[in-house]
Amino acid sequence: MKPIRICSRHLMNTRERQKNTRKTILKITTVILVLVLLFSTGMFVISIFERYNSRYPQPGQPAEPENELTYNGKDYVLRDGIETLLILGLDTYSEETPESYNNNKQADFILLLVMDTENDTCKGIHINRDTITDMNMLGVAGDRVGTVRQQIALSHTYGNGREVSCRNTADAVSGLLGIKVDHYLSVTMDAVPVYNDLVGGVTLEVLDDFSSVGPTMKKGETVTLTGERALTYVRARKGLEDPSNQRRMARQKQYLEALYDRSHRCVQEQEGFVSKAALTMADYMVSDCSGNKLEQMMTRFAENKPEAILSLDGELVEGERFMEFYPDEDDLLRTVIECFYEPAA
Repeated sequence: MKPIRICSRHLMNTRERQKNTRKTILKITTVILVLVLLFSTGMFVISIFERYNSRYPQPGQPAEPENELTYNGKDYVLRDGIETLLILGLDTYSEETPESYNNNKQADFILLLVMDTENDTCKGIHINRDTITDMNMLGVAGDRVGTVRQQIALSHTYGNGREVSCRNTADAVSGLLGIKVDHYLSVTMDAVPVYNDLVGGVTLEVLDDFSSVGPTMKKGETVTLTGERALTYVRARKGLEDPSNQRRMARQKQYLEALYDRSHRCVQEQEGFVSKAALTMADYMVSDCSGNKLEQMMTRFAENKPEAILSLDGELVEGERFMEFYPDEDDLLRTVIECFYEPAA
């Protein structure tokens, strides 16, 4: 019997194939293990996220309003065609905007415009900046890390001082009213004299004596506010006989009504006024609306004077550090029904 000769080249090829096969198996096994690891990690992260999210719902996702509710034995349903715009006046100036978390901008002026697009009507809810309510605490990435109960004006201090902070304030207002805020528009205080002069000044009867805090304005006299006097009138508190925010809100409401009349006249008499105003105010504003959307909403607002600017009743008390305003729950519910609901058929 002849001995079997094994070709050395054939033997080397066989060993090489076996080696490559082992490498392939090892690679496949490694890939499978990595996929299993990733899947397991993913499921672990998801479970943590779900537990986290159940405690701290993400910013921008407030609870949906109740479609039906009962008040004083009567049934009400949520109206169709309601669109809201939250207008914020920030107590600092545009050049002070920080780019980090958190920021120093408080929302001194808070007005929710409630527009009924089906009936072409509008109402406003003027919210006291000292209102105590729950709000999101935001981390360095803008995500919710907890909640805190304090003045609603401070909700804007969480975030980057721009879009994230505005949305956080919108969420705080949503939580307070139980109604989702659709859009927001914030302006810094240095925008007041700019827009005031754009409409040719605002004429009104002075409600308080300002002689001790700035430009002379005597209580009871009729003046046309221009430049910095307009800002002083709506912003000042310290040094006045009544330094409360409620008194300042009364002046702000008065000023807004007079400013609306001037704005409406400009819209009627000056072609392209809304576009001109938007361009002039662009450096002072932050909004989640596109230019066209914002122009559409402001035109609708200019053409439909608010039927009323409502303020919430409640109790003003002196807290450990600041004044605190607690809305009357019954008045709050009544205000929400008036603005957002209609009697059930």
